Amino acid sequence: MDVPAGLWIATVGLVLVMLTVDLVGHVRTPHAPTLREATAWSVAYVGIGLLFGLVVLWQGGGEFAIQYYAGFLTEKSLSVDNLFVFVLIMNSFAVPRVYQQKVLFIGIIIALVLRTVFIFLGAAFVSAFAWIFYIFGLFLLWTAIAQLRAAAKPEDEEYHENGITRLTRRVLPTTETYVEGKMMVRVDGRLMITPMLIVMVAIGSADILFAVDSIPAIFGITQEVFLVFAANAFSLLGLRQLYFLVGGLLDRLVYLHYGLAAILAFISAKLLIHALHENELAFINGGEPVHAIPEIAPVPSLVVIVVILAVTTVASLVKSRSDRRTIDA
Repeated sequence: MDVPAGLWIATVGLVLVMLTVDLVGHVRTPHAPTLREATAWSVAYVGIGLLFGLVVLWQGGGEFAIQYYAGFLTEKSLSVDNLFVFVLIMNSFAVPRVYQQKVLFIGIIIALVLRTVFIFLGAAFVSAFAWIFYIFGLFLLWTAIAQLRAAAKPEDEEYHENGITRLTRRVLPTTETYVEGKMMVRVDGRLMITPMLIVMVAIGSADILFAVDSIPAIFGITQEVFLVFAANAFSLLGLRQLYFLVGGLLDRLVYLHYGLAAILAFISAKLLIHALHENELAFINGGEPVHAIPEIAPVPSLVVIVVILAVTTVASLVKSRSDRRTIDA
């Protein structure tokens, strides 16, 4: 896809405008969003992400638009899974609801920066080393298996501080309680951090793992750097609003891990097939490409992802409703 510099500038500008609207309109004044507010803004951000696909259609044609939509849906579904971790972190640190928007806003900015770096690093590796698709494919297969394990043991889903968070708490003097929305305060002349900063470190370090998962996944759908960046950016920008909208509904998505496992396994297969078509490894077919298995086209890929998400969501809601009726009875 031949992306003019003006489109890059306009896209980055739109992302910055959306972040500014978030900061000025919502985060600067601490408050707990109502369901109506969260719904309206979630719809708006999803709408912007979907409308951007029309820009891709106009600039690059139908095939690239389909790749964008498949990537956007995949990243959005992975973002919903990320919300599980955000909820666990917020609950673990007992973050006051009125300050949760600030934590999420900073977390999203960190995620955007990290994913942008990972995208360009990934693009450089993809263009230089065709064998990297084998690595991506096997990694996603391992991630799919991890999702299945998570689905099989839901009782194990609780947040445990990682090494970065523990180190921060151990090295820096920390207040016992939150001090409004501040990250650092002076207590008796001594500069101390607050639990708010610890939470942001926890969210930021979790974002690193999210980036490692999501970037190989979308490179399995498209290798166009512009589409990878746009799909990631627009899927992340509505994450704050989505958190407050579906935070209470996440428990009802009982089959989400199964759906994500299916999507990741499917993309893993796409990556491995593509790796075979680009094969340069001497111990595989003498270093020659393998074309025995045809690559999966963009349209079937989009259909598979949409069907998996639809079946997962409907089945989850039906199961949750059935369980509630059983409990009520």
